[in-house]
Amino acid sequence: MKATLRYLAGVAGPSGFGSNSTAEQVTQNCSCSLPSHLTALITGASSGVGAETARVLAKRGVRVVIGVRDLRKGKEVRDNILKESPNAEVILLKIDLSSFASVHRFCSQFLALDLPLNILINNAGIFSQNLEFSEDKIEMTFATNYLETLLDKMIETAEKTGVEGRIINVSSVIHSWVKRDGFHFNDILNGKSYNGTRAYAQSKLANILHAKEIARQLKERNARVTINAVHPGIVKTGIIRAHKGLLTDSLFFIASKLLKSKSQGASTTCYVALSPKLEGISGKYFTDCNESKCSSLANDELEAQKLWNNTYALLQKRLRQATL
Repeated sequence: MKATLRYLAGVAGPSGFGSNSTAEQVTQNCSCSLPSHLTALITGASSGVGAETARVLAKRGVRVVIGVRDLRKGKEVRDNILKESPNAEVILLKIDLSSFASVHRFCSQFLALDLPLNILINNAGIFSQNLEFSEDKIEMTFATNYLETLLDKMIETAEKTGVEGRIINVSSVIHSWVKRDGFHFNDILNGKSYNGTRAYAQSKLANILHAKEIARQLKERNARVTINAVHPGIVKTGIIRAHKGLLTDSLFFIASKLLKSKSQGASTTCYVALSPKLEGISGKYFTDCNESKCSSLANDELEAQKLWNNTYALLQKRLRQATL
């Protein structure tokens, strides 16, 4: 109850920011301390929180590479950023994260640019009320929301530049809805007993487990790269509108008044990406620009390792097929 009241009142936490803070506010004092020539790659930045994240990072002088499925929408985002920040560098690349072949092409195109990679924001996500499969025969929500990485490039960049790399997985508080007996890798992939909300929650749980396991691996390798998961808050975006059919108009109207704006929704991602206060902080979960608690399942290191091992095996198999 106290947490809810703090959220509604926008009370600031230890970071000095809270639920009402915007992405511009939390990065306002970061610009002067940022290393020069940072490059951030953001997936799912063609609209909503992703687009706002790209806008604010570009405004702070970060080179932004936007990975999108819809190039037309991506160009609109790029044009809007350049209108506000004419000196910004915004690169647009096409990627469909539900397709391993597309991911492979995207990675090849990005590496061919010979750019550093300092910040990787895994923002892309979908919510589907109906069961859909990717071209690789994997349930679409899980495939799009989870299977993405450019880890080796980040480690290499950090070694060459001496600048800490940061990975941010955009998750959701909804991850806590998943119970241990309902989280099975094969069932997730094949969409067994599909439920849209459950599939979305499972993919967001996977985002946190992925961050936990990668944080462990990075520490083991003494890599100067951190990875954290964030909950942006419940933001009025296309994903929320997909739920409207489940609510009456009156309930949706009331609920919409409690939702964050896009700028408030992007604040935690931008804070974790740029704040000097988070140097060396890895494997954590943030809400409203402050470290927070996630579910016990999301904190399970053995579950995180198991999910990573299963996913890695699947990735290697599909990527080999994509190169044939």
